[in-house]
Amino acid sequence: MKKVPSRWIPQQLNDEQNQERVRLCRENLANFVMADSSQVNKQTWIGEGESPRTIVRRRKFERKNLFSIFFKSNGPVLIHAVDNDETIDQDYYIENCLEPVVKEIRKQRKSNGTKGIKLLRDNASSHRHSDVINYLTGEGINIIPHPPYSPDLA
Repeated sequence: MKKVPSRWIPQQLNDEQNQERVRLCRENLANFVMADSSQVNKQTWIGEGESPRTIVRRRKFERKNLFSIFFKSNGPVLIHAVDNDETIDQDYYIENCLEPVVKEIRKQRKSNGTKGIKLLRDNASSHRHSDVINYLTGEGINIIPHPPYSPDLA
């Protein structure tokens, strides 16, 4: 038996998107990455050679537990639970996720601060907003590109 995450992929990728995904994954594996994962998925146990089962949702917008989790090589830096019915826009993301992460990194790395930190995040609109990019750039954090339509890599 092995443990695998349940996943839902919204669309089929074309050859060009698959090649870009592989290129970015190889590039990311070559670098030390601080990663932001926006959703915790349920996990399922399956036997050797079995395929993961499909999860059927009764409603289109079933409630989920949403977390923003930031990691370094030695473990999590921040785990932020998002309240139910909360919308994550660029302001929420900066104030509740990025600012606390930067503060914690500065506390842990007194001599270097955020210098050399690389951030991998998915392509959510609040993550790609110009305010977020300007904030990260101003803090000296390098943004690692994420392939489009790849929620399983987030």
